[in-house]
This record gives sequence, structure tokens and C-alpha cells, in this order.
Amino acid sequence: MTAVLARPDIQKLLQQEPPLIEGIIDLEAQLQPNGIDLTLREVALLQSSGRIADSNRERLVPALAPLQFNGTGFIDLLPGAYIITFNEIVHLPNHIMALGRPRSSLLRCGVTVNTAVWDAGYSGRSQSLMVVHNPEGFCLQKNARVLQLVFFRLTQETDGYRGAYQRENI
Repeated sequence: MTAVLARPDIQKLLQQEPPLIEGIIDLEAQLQPNGIDLTLREVALLQSSGRIADSNRERLVPALAPLQFNGTGFIDLLPGAYIITFNEIVHLPNHIMALGRPRSSLLRCGVTVNTAVWDAGYSGRSQSLMVVHNPEGFCLQKNARVLQLVFFRLTQETDGYRGAYQRENI
């Protein structure tokens, strides 16, 4: 039966090898009743166009230019699209998948985080699209909690993710 994992289920998966999530900065703050908050490692600007075709051989993702945090660890973002990289490394077993949702405080600031599906069997340090919609911009600190990852138990185990982003950014 498909089910959203609760805090006790997540805690058990954090104890296995490899852990469900590696590199958690503050477990007490990040572990939620229905997921784990992921924190900000890096913000980058898109530097070129991308291309998606009917074959992965022709896929082209844009070049990125990492932005610098100031001396107190903050970065001021103008309205626009950014690629963010998380601190944590996700290790999903072949019977668990995940979806990410922006934290509500981001939404209240006029900022969204768009994500794809974290497929069962995926392992890596993920990236997502952050869009600053607020015309006044947004100020963000390194290691801030920006996204909640929610885990789902599948009805049966899969062969696991084998795509191009397996083991990304590790």
C-alpha cells in the first residue's frame, strides 16, 4: 500500500546504511512530522539555454554560474530563476520515492521552489529551480531550510532509478 512516511518511519530509515538522508545539518530542526527539510548549499544563475529532445542523447542542460554569499552568509536575489543545490545527499531505497514542496515561509515571501520527482533508488545531492516572484527581490542565507521532502512507500519495490542524475553532485 502506498503511504506517506511519518516521522518514526523516517527516523528508522535514517539509521540504515546508507541513511535515507546524509549530511543533515540540524536533525531536530529539519525532521518534520511528514518529511525532512532540505537546506541550501548553493545558488546559481542559468548562463545558457537548455534543450530537451525525444532522446536523452540530445538533452542539454544550461551552464550555471554559482553566486557568492556575503560575509554573513546571505545572498540578495533579484526577481528571476535560479538553480539551487541542497546540502543533503538523498539515498532512496527501491521501495521509497519522494516529492519536494517549498517551505511556506518562502511562499509568503513570493518565492517558489519547483522540483521533479525523486524516484525510488535515486542517490545524489539534488538541485531544484528557485523562482523569485517578489518584485522587491529576496534575501536568503546559506544553510537555510528551503524545501520539505515528503517520502512515499510504494506498493512494490522497483528496479530503482538509473538515469543521468544518479549520484549527481556527490
